[in-house]
Amino acid sequence: MAGDDEKKQNGTSFDLNDFTIIKEGDAEILMHAKNEVFYNNSQGSGSHLILAHPNYLQQVNNRDMSIAVLRTFISQRKQEHDAMLARRTKAGNKAPNAKAENPGDSVQQNGEANDGSEVLKDASHGESSSIPVEQTKNLRGKGREELKPPRVLEALSASGLRALRYAREVEGISQVVALDNDKASVEACRRNIKFNGSVACSKVESHLADARVYMLTHPNEFDVVDLDPYGAPSVFLDSAVQSVADGGILMCTATDMAVLCAANGEVCYSKYGSYPLRGKYCHEMALRILLASIESHANRYKRYIVPVLSVQMDFYVRVFVRIYTSASDVKNTPLKLSYVYQCIGCDSFHLQTVGRTVSKDKSVRCLPGFGPAVPQECSDCGKKFNMGGPIWSAPIHDQEWVAAMLANVKSMKERYPAYERISAVLTTVSEELPDIPLFLSLHNLCATLKCTSPSAVIFRSAVINAGYRISGTHVNPLGLKTDAPMNVIWDIMRCWVRNHPVKAQPSDQSGSVILAKVPVLQANFARAVASLSQAQAKKVARFLPNPERNWGPKLRAGRQITSKHVSLLGPKALNAMSNHEIGEGSSHENGDGSNHENGDGINHENGDGSNHEDVEEPAAKRKKTEESDS
Repeated sequence: MAGDDEKKQNGTSFDLNDFTIIKEGDAEILMHAKNEVFYNNSQGSGSHLILAHPNYLQQVNNRDMSIAVLRTFISQRKQEHDAMLARRTKAGNKAPNAKAENPGDSVQQNGEANDGSEVLKDASHGESSSIPVEQTKNLRGKGREELKPPRVLEALSASGLRALRYAREVEGISQVVALDNDKASVEACRRNIKFNGSVACSKVESHLADARVYMLTHPNEFDVVDLDPYGAPSVFLDSAVQSVADGGILMCTATDMAVLCAANGEVCYSKYGSYPLRGKYCHEMALRILLASIESHANRYKRYIVPVLSVQMDFYVRVFVRIYTSASDVKNTPLKLSYVYQCIGCDSFHLQTVGRTVSKDKSVRCLPGFGPAVPQECSDCGKKFNMGGPIWSAPIHDQEWVAAMLANVKSMKERYPAYERISAVLTTVSEELPDIPLFLSLHNLCATLKCTSPSAVIFRSAVINAGYRISGTHVNPLGLKTDAPMNVIWDIMRCWVRNHPVKAQPSDQSGSVILAKVPVLQANFARAVASLSQAQAKKVARFLPNPERNWGPKLRAGRQITSKHVSLLGPKALNAMSNHEIGEGSSHENGDGSNHENGDGINHENGDGSNHEDVEEPAAKRKKTEESDS
């Protein structure tokens, strides 16, 4: 093969017998027998050394999704550039005629600014930009401005597999800069670059550097910046938003789900500037907290974000946002942020925007939002509210982008090792209501009322027949997004309970208070045509089963393996890990760029994104179980 000949001609100074070759997509990396450097097959790459872990599928999902976004970005970038050139040419043709008619007019007119430059509108965001006439003339001639191929920065590259896949699989990329602050990781990355032949050598560069310093010293230089750290990305965000070129894209992962999902709310506030709430929607709230944090960092430099895709996959969240520069558009940020009020009794939630706008004559003023959005006590059950946020309450996806990505993935399914998984996620995302923040859980509603649960189709039909919209969510197969207010939701549930009676409950419980009220809306449970999405009607897989038994996050670093971990790991894995520890006699490092034992890149034990012990079983019960086992 030509690739093999290239690898032999690279003059590599290492013995291939000392390595295991791992292939993913078109890229190959060398895994040292002594596990000198990592291969992160669990979640996200990082800048530390780790032990390879068998949860391979999780990280392939991450990289495949990133490649799909990157291919769509390059295509969209080309379309936007061609549209801009067409507008400039059209404006340039009109400008001389306008000048001839009004030679002494210094006021902006017909697309002409009073300083002799043309004022144009950005097609997708309505931003004005002044373009000198001389530059426009050049665009109309042979010296027409060409779009430069995008440059990509992978800030935490480790073994370099992600950078190599970008370089070898995504057409149109001019350069990929791979950074890491660990010497062994950089050496392994350079070794892998050589091993992947001339294409990788010509496009990928590996540098030993602190990603924060490098991004700060290279502002507006990269069209794509990829942040995939182990843990919180908060320390990288300030420099990352400055390093992205105007109109570029920032890809960012957060694996500290315990923090983002309200197990440690005060820590989340210190890292991201938002307070999380415990609820069934906690993973979507984690996405929105991360987006709000990125927006906050961007605003400090007169920049703002436009999310194109935001997903919660496996045990992490990953967002893809475009970054633009506009001091006027930054003023609209308070309109995109909201505080969340969640009832402690019935889990009803309400949002209150941080800001609002007031129009007077032709001017628009930004003012603080009206409040409070809720009374002191819940109008449904009479309990108090917890307040969280602020979170990003604007859309977290661009549906046109999602459709383009899904079409690309389906047309190149053989190029995506994790095709089934990412196509399922994109299909579910494409059916979400884009303008509805957070979601309800049907099972949670029924748990409050202590009633049997209606099927999702029946509940959806009741909401649709009441005149409201409803959809699923990619975050939770039981989650339902709807624009119906909570009083309508509870009226529907009251009508359901009327036909399916429940046992009498104490009068002070939230469910009893809710059911004691007479429903204002009489629900219609007749099956609606739109109660099933197109994917459901066609029986397209949207939520795939776990790839293996006992699949989930592994143990947190520093924890001893005991019999209580059987439910997490399974008896075979438990015995294997115990024997491995005895045989090695020392602790190993993980393979995704960290010193933690859990291979999914999360500091939690539980699969719902939290490390609070009372989710699985109370601490006292655990202690009692351990004592009985001993």
